[in-house]
Amino acid sequence: MATSLCKSSTPFTSNRQPVLRSEKFPALFATPKSQLRYPKRGELVTRIPTVGEFSSPIINGDKKVREAAAEEKEEEEGQRKLADSWREIHGLNDWVGLLDPMDPLLRSELIRYGEMAQACYDAFDFDPFSKYCGSCRFTRREFFERLGMKNHGYEVTRYLYATSNIDLPNFFRKSRWPKVWSQNANWMGYVSVSDDETSKVLGRRDIAIAWRGTVTRLEWIADLMDFLRPISSEKIPCPDPTVKVESGFLDLYTDKDDNCRFCKDSAREQILSEVKRLMELYQDEELSITVTGHSLGSALAILNVYDIVETGINIMGDGRVIPVCVFSFSGPRVGNVRFKDRLEWLGAKVLRVVNVRDVVPKAPGFFLNERGPPGLMKLAEGLPWSYSHVGVELELDQNNSPFLKQTSDLVCAHNLEAHLHLLDGYHGRGRRFVLACGRDPALVNKACDFLKDHYLVPPNWRQDENKGMVRNTEGRWMQPERPIIDDHSTDVHHHLRKLGLASEQ
Repeated sequence: MATSLCKSSTPFTSNRQPVLRSEKFPALFATPKSQLRYPKRGELVTRIPTVGEFSSPIINGDKKVREAAAEEKEEEEGQRKLADSWREIHGLNDWVGLLDPMDPLLRSELIRYGEMAQACYDAFDFDPFSKYCGSCRFTRREFFERLGMKNHGYEVTRYLYATSNIDLPNFFRKSRWPKVWSQNANWMGYVSVSDDETSKVLGRRDIAIAWRGTVTRLEWIADLMDFLRPISSEKIPCPDPTVKVESGFLDLYTDKDDNCRFCKDSAREQILSEVKRLMELYQDEELSITVTGHSLGSALAILNVYDIVETGINIMGDGRVIPVCVFSFSGPRVGNVRFKDRLEWLGAKVLRVVNVRDVVPKAPGFFLNERGPPGLMKLAEGLPWSYSHVGVELELDQNNSPFLKQTSDLVCAHNLEAHLHLLDGYHGRGRRFVLACGRDPALVNKACDFLKDHYLVPPNWRQDENKGMVRNTEGRWMQPERPIIDDHSTDVHHHLRKLGLASEQ
């Protein structure tokens, strides 16, 4: 059974006690439990708690920090509601004035969508000894509940799959079992939609798409062909043949396998048909489309959003244009400068959260990229190795957090939970690092060894009880069977035909 990650997401199975207990470490809990109220994982925050409301010394380490908390509380007294500000949070004005100093609502929303991307890792079966390796461990109807995110306020409507026949061996996971759930597919993420109650708080019905990335291994970077290809070569409608993206990302997004029931439709076809279906279902409501992803999932999120706005799926029958936004975490470059210009001209908004110590956002295009001299980049514009980041960048630095140890471990610098921790403590350039939302620092060590040792949080603590093994009626340990894995709904081609994208039969 999966470990619950609600509230403080304690790093143990249900029969173990949490590490940071007030009975064991009374000095760490100056405020009575009755007065502390930490947000649950995935919970929608409409009123941002100030750091002054979290008086535990593990969060507010000294007098100066507490004084800063009091100042911040005064600044946030008259804060606005999310329902009134969602368009600005969604990038209407390219987040001008919201990043420095850091807007509390934007911080909360970034963390919330980041947790949707993190859910892809927590739900994915990485274990090669599992016959279900490469799949999601939960059915879509119980997805958020099994992850301790019951209050998240979204319903998963479709799972996404991609074929593993692509040349990215360090990204895809395969089981060692001879008979497995699929020989050629990997689970890639999900499409979800906000429920009625959450939609009222958000001020609109939100269609949210989350893409899985890479959690521990960075060897996939070396797998990249580092070669740009016209995006129109894979039937994504683009009138400009000079708009190019990295070849491996394009293959992952558009390839399919007619012999696999999970990949008989490409990831692209799965996404577009589901977004079309949901937009028709909620056509009389205010809508938004938000895509999120970490690492390679970030690249797929940006490519996905480009496809949505280029194809015009976000334009309703009455002419309304549905806002489309990407919240990207630690993502690589995706395409060339023409791709960047085209994406931004089409109106898609991209906010990229990066850690300056992370190597992934520096690839591909280590030498020819947007940071180069303008004259050189103009000359190199047509080369197949010249890349450019898109959108707006929010730059964080792991060295600013007093919770994190000094390390050269690239996996730590790339870790998504670490990025969410850095977001929680970020208030603007040159400002003191103070956790604003009360997010548990122990989450950082869920899949790495990044917290300082004196916090007594073990590294890589998240795991299933007995690694998912259970005893059968005969007392023998075995892997339990899982419910039938969701594949494709029967209406995929119905909606693809409406979009003019149905495959020729």
